[in-house]
Amino acid sequence: MDEEKRLSVKKNVIFCVIAVLIACILLFPLYWTLITSLKTETEIFQNPPTFFPHVVNTKSYAAQVKTGDFNMFKSFANSMIISLGAMAIAVILAVPASYGIAKYRFRGRKAMLLTFLVTQMLPVSVLLTPLFMLFKNIHLYNTWGSAILADATIGIPFSILILKNYFASIPKDMEEAAYIDGCNRFTAFIRILLPIAKQGVMVCAIFSFLYAWGDLAYGMTFIIDQQSRPITAGIFNFMGQYGTKWSYLTAFAVVTIIPVLLIFIFMQKYIVGGMTSGAVKG
Repeated sequence: MDEEKRLSVKKNVIFCVIAVLIACILLFPLYWTLITSLKTETEIFQNPPTFFPHVVNTKSYAAQVKTGDFNMFKSFANSMIISLGAMAIAVILAVPASYGIAKYRFRGRKAMLLTFLVTQMLPVSVLLTPLFMLFKNIHLYNTWGSAILADATIGIPFSILILKNYFASIPKDMEEAAYIDGCNRFTAFIRILLPIAKQGVMVCAIFSFLYAWGDLAYGMTFIIDQQSRPITAGIFNFMGQYGTKWSYLTAFAVVTIIPVLLIFIFMQKYIVGGMTSGAVKG
């Protein structure tokens, strides 16, 4: 018995060491970005490299507030509007669509699911030209609406594929019990099915938001007004004709990923639970 316990403890220690090593490897790029943003340009190119700045340089962060036509606070607000708009459209359209696909059998259902899968595989470069022509014709070019709709085209198929499994796993008896209690199809969906699939909806909302927040191609292509562009477009303000200001660039990266880190920290239980569970086990 003692031998088994020692083996179990040894195995747990090995797994913990491996987990710590993997975590260090994954987090090292973030650490390197952070310390690079606090170094001077001279120290950044020092050989051998330093793993902690000799003199903490905060000028790179002060430069984020106003650099030429770039305004960090304005761009931050632009990204928030675009990301929340894309997230709202993706969730509002994906929830009823995924419910219909999960609960009803109709002609073309498999072809529709295959289309959703294919759209997830298409590179952004393939979609830029047709979307550009579309937005130009409907007078959405150079507006937030173009970036919101373009980002939503990625979030909607992903959300449908995730939520379809949630609604499909909910026992039919639960719906029928709701009908017996006096609910119609709509109220049963709102009061019973949607709360059960809450984790899945949260996962879809989070990933739709994060994709829109990190998007650069759509924001740069469909919005030409510097004051309306998302925060990711600001990266080019630190890449000049005569070189790149690496401390400024990495400071910009740190500021940009703060919302992403906060989302993963505070919404971790929804992300983990939503990706590992399938709603109700019955």
